[in-house]
Amino acid sequence: MKGKVLVCDDDELIVDLLRFRLEARGYEVLAARDGNEALARLEAESLDVVVLDAMMPMVDGYEVLRRIRENATTAKLPVIMLTARKQERDILEALATRAKDPLA
Repeated sequence: MKGKVLVCDDDELIVDLLRFRLEARGYEVLAARDGNEALARLEAESLDVVVLDAMMPMVDGYEVLRRIRENATTAKLPVIMLTARKQERDILEALATRAKDPLA
């Protein structure tokens, strides 16, 4: 096992695609469908990386990322942001909150 990845996205197709690709490469994949579920998983699991959609119900990805960075336990956890929004301010916000890599 290469590591444990949390994929946070409300689009089931995206979650399934990422799960398929990551598991094929030896990663264990957990999923969260909204920001609250993502925060609960982050509290309950020891993770190696998070793939986080910017636009999710309940709590958006930017807020989840802020909370990750504010928590001493998860502050250095690598986070890859996913977004369908390609505006410069969305990418800058992800980088300002110290996302590992925003994927638009």
